Amino acid sequence: MERKSFAPPDRIYEEFCSTFEYEETPDQARAIEDIHADMDDVKPMDRLICGDAGFGKTEVALRAAFRAVMDGKQAALLAPTTILSEQHYATFSRRLADFPIRVEVLNRFKSASEIKKTITDLRLGKVDIVVGTHRLLQKDVEFKNLGLVIIDEEQRFGVTHKEKLKKMRTLVDVLTLSATPIPRTLHLSLTGIRDLSIINTPPEDRQPIKTYVLEFDEDAVKAALEAELLRGGQVFFVHDRVRSIYSIAHFVQRLVPRARVGVVHGQMKPADIEKNMAQFIRREFDVLVCTTIIGSGLDIPSANTMLINRADRFGLAQLYQIRGRVGRGSEEASAYLLLPRGALLSRDAMKRLQAIKEFSEPGSGFRIAYHDLEIRGGGNLLGLSQAGHISAVGYELYTELMEKTVREIKGDASPVEEALPEISMGISAFLPEDYVEDVHQRLILYKRISHAANPEDLEALRAELADCYGPLPPTAENLLRVIGIRNLLQPLTAKKMGFDGKYFYIYFKETSPIDPAKIIALSRKKIKDLRFTPDFKLFLPAQGLSAPEILDQAEGLLKMLAQ
Repeated sequence: MERKSFAPPDRIYEEFCSTFEYEETPDQARAIEDIHADMDDVKPMDRLICGDAGFGKTEVALRAAFRAVMDGKQAALLAPTTILSEQHYATFSRRLADFPIRVEVLNRFKSASEIKKTITDLRLGKVDIVVGTHRLLQKDVEFKNLGLVIIDEEQRFGVTHKEKLKKMRTLVDVLTLSATPIPRTLHLSLTGIRDLSIINTPPEDRQPIKTYVLEFDEDAVKAALEAELLRGGQVFFVHDRVRSIYSIAHFVQRLVPRARVGVVHGQMKPADIEKNMAQFIRREFDVLVCTTIIGSGLDIPSANTMLINRADRFGLAQLYQIRGRVGRGSEEASAYLLLPRGALLSRDAMKRLQAIKEFSEPGSGFRIAYHDLEIRGGGNLLGLSQAGHISAVGYELYTELMEKTVREIKGDASPVEEALPEISMGISAFLPEDYVEDVHQRLILYKRISHAANPEDLEALRAELADCYGPLPPTAENLLRVIGIRNLLQPLTAKKMGFDGKYFYIYFKETSPIDPAKIIALSRKKIKDLRFTPDFKLFLPAQGLSAPEILDQAEGLLKMLAQ
């Protein structure tokens, strides 16, 4: 599907850019260029912008919306929560105040009559940019000339909302913003369905957030609160249980009597949430005792201390997202992860808390996503348990089919690289955790080993591993040899090779360069009981072999076939 490309940026656009109060980071500038290239094209944009909290994704979205509106189109920004939609509305209104652009907001903080008026004006084309929650996706919302949809944190929308978002993708330009993308979103970008821009440079004065893990202790909590109030700042106290949130607020008030304490949780009336949040933003409260309702997008530079109660109950990406609410100015920020006294934590909870402590640098969102994958079972990426269509065809073939389809849709006829053959020898082949302890490093090594295309590369990796981590354990040696077997198999154009305890088997493709007559000759001269079936499958009986013998025989068989 094609549409007319957007009008090029003009003098008014340049004037709008010059009102941005900060210097664009190099990644921000690159992302803006990417978006302009998409809008110059006749194919509707479908781009994912990945960047940490506070790295300037909103400004990138603003530039795209401004260009769309200057070309006579309407833009819509979808946010997962009411509070976040309010914050985006405030940002857009402030930045666009000096320009003839009308911005409105649709969420549950608005009265029925206000919503009705906004919807009517949208249909008539009187509203240029609308910010809202999933309320924007309801049937009664119609646009006169919608040109751009911006989706913030898409992973937080429900399934039915996502179906509606998918329909939008084919009709208008779509820009998705995300801090810690879910693996599926990332996979879609990496297979070319969506274009990807990464904003990885922190703003100039951004500092790491000091993160402490400690047992709940009145003196420590009091000291943290007093230290922040002493320097004139504000505090978030996250307690994710509505039932006991008011008793926590009383506890905070008792510890620090001079503090002004406010409460916000999702079961309050919308008007009360808005009122309390507005009071905190206006600095009428010093401490905000709140649930995870504050977990996305809020930008309050004066709040630089956070206490998270029962931190062991949170997921890793969630902890990272919540902690990102502090440290958004130039002040040094602190986060205290509080655990119950004497609590026995599960191994996963310990790993999560350790990871969040390690990744305090601005820009760790991607590494957090990696870590989350590893803790929740990232091993499956390299194993056989995949879900849905992937399990039916295998990951490599699934990716190949995906790429092929994407190319066809794009009208690109160039051939896709051959999918690598699958090797299934029934032996353990991996890098043990106690050999390469750093998760991130282990994932990088897996990738490098799987990309090693010849014996020299594998030998260099073997030497590097021995040099950095000591003598290779048997499973690591097996891994390198399995990749070597895969490389020997590839030129023979086979889909799969394996050993099931009784037979070696190789499944060739019809296009294989191997002559069946050669296989028959081999069976007569060198190998007894070799069987070759009409559907291009080769079987060789073998039993009672150890792991090294399995690999030796597999290599020997392939070298014979290659001659």
